[in-house]
Amino acid sequence: MRRLVVALAVLVASIGLAPVPAQAAAGFSTSYQRIPGAGGTEIGAVVLTPTGQGSGPFPLVVMPSSWGVPNLEYVGQGSKLAKAGFQVISYSSRGFWDSAGGIDIAGPPTVADVTEVIDWAADHTPADTSRVASVGISYGAGISLLASAKDPRIKAVGALSGWADLIASLNPNDTVNLQAVTTLLALGNITGRPGPEMQSLQTKFLSGDFDTAIAEATALAPVRSAKTVVDQINANHPAVFLANAFEDSIFPPTQYTDFFTQLTGPKRLLLAHGDHATPEVTGAIGLPNEVWDELAPWLKHFLTGADNGADQEAPVQLKSQRNVWRGYSNWAAIGTPTTSYLTKPTGLSRTGSLQGQASTGWSNGIGAGVPTVADSGVVLVSGALQGLLSIPVGVATPLVDRTFAGVWAGPKYSVKTVVNGAPRLQVTVTPSKADTSLFAYLYDVDALGVGSLISHKPYTLRGATAGQPRTVDLRLEATSWEVSAGHHLVLVVDTVDPRYLGRSSLGSTVTFSSPADNPSSLTIPVA
Repeated sequence: MRRLVVALAVLVASIGLAPVPAQAAAGFSTSYQRIPGAGGTEIGAVVLTPTGQGSGPFPLVVMPSSWGVPNLEYVGQGSKLAKAGFQVISYSSRGFWDSAGGIDIAGPPTVADVTEVIDWAADHTPADTSRVASVGISYGAGISLLASAKDPRIKAVGALSGWADLIASLNPNDTVNLQAVTTLLALGNITGRPGPEMQSLQTKFLSGDFDTAIAEATALAPVRSAKTVVDQINANHPAVFLANAFEDSIFPPTQYTDFFTQLTGPKRLLLAHGDHATPEVTGAIGLPNEVWDELAPWLKHFLTGADNGADQEAPVQLKSQRNVWRGYSNWAAIGTPTTSYLTKPTGLSRTGSLQGQASTGWSNGIGAGVPTVADSGVVLVSGALQGLLSIPVGVATPLVDRTFAGVWAGPKYSVKTVVNGAPRLQVTVTPSKADTSLFAYLYDVDALGVGSLISHKPYTLRGATAGQPRTVDLRLEATSWEVSAGHHLVLVVDTVDPRYLGRSSLGSTVTFSSPADNPSSLTIPVA
């Protein structure tokens, strides 16, 4: 596969190097290069240089590839940028495809490769390395953020479908995203060469030694998470452009929104429906794309000073499932918290209510370790269906087995209501075992009881005292969802989800309750 990528890159380069007539409009030339990365490790790169636009120097855009994807990933978008006057270097990340070395999971050598590529560009291209952007999708996004903390020459960042907190992404609330981790490990082995860190993690993971693997990953994560170096990023003051999908099944959005609020420099956040990388992947290959159409002017403004209004647009932009964009001045402005209180599930339906007045002194027990029809869907598939085809993860709420799930329903909305932000569940639970996983789902439900998944989140109790109540304070993932008039919200909490490595055991129980001094509640942010 490495030879194939090199051959394809050389082919692209040979096409790009065709002579450009003197009267031709702005264009670009292309070449394939082996660039010395950190420690001398060779990095396979496609270099796109503006032509017919003078001799430069040109602002530089460095584009590290996504996990498992070669340097050809950005050639389409890179071509557009080169035609617009940017020197572009798109390269395969360390350990993948035609780049040497081992996959170190965005470790220090991989991050240092960005600086080495910038240095190489200064000597071998007409790049102005005082005006640099680092742009990437997924793995390339995380690398770009980390590099901006280390190299002050990076004046702008485009981090699309990335992470700022690696553990919060892949082990949310101590609940391993099993499908995501398995997918990443498989893809890394197929398309690259795992380094020592990855080899150690996957050996423990595949042997079932999950606790040791989690502890090891937790120790590795801080240096690989932009939130750890946010002060350094702020000191370097790059203009940071973040984009993500609400249903991203690998790097979910709330860890990004938390990071966004910590940034003090110029910043923009775009969130739309879809799964990992689906909102921007078409733009990478050069097709029309909303995210890249916003990012390109951002780079132009902050690298060249172009007065194009990119710095005047709303810093936070959210796209609902109805394809309506709404802009906000900051993350706190997107929604007003509205709190409802959980009541005891009663009646034939064994369904509780979500009401405005606190309800206390009740309890409701369910069996644990048994799945219900409620779940979060399939990694990389379910979110894509929502984003591309408006097909949500659905459930017939009357069919959710109340023996193994708590269910609470809110009143019907009289007008269209936009759920904007991260819903928050606070509930007291009493497990019968030390380790138990809970999965909270929020649905938009029609008159027939058919629900569309708005948001979800896992939470695992580890080392709890059996029979002792614990308060669970759980933020679900952020969303922007239009609930039609006549619909209502339904909250479901059960103990098994096939996406995650759950800890609930068959035969155990969980009891929900609402103490007088801490009533159980669900807070919904409403635009």
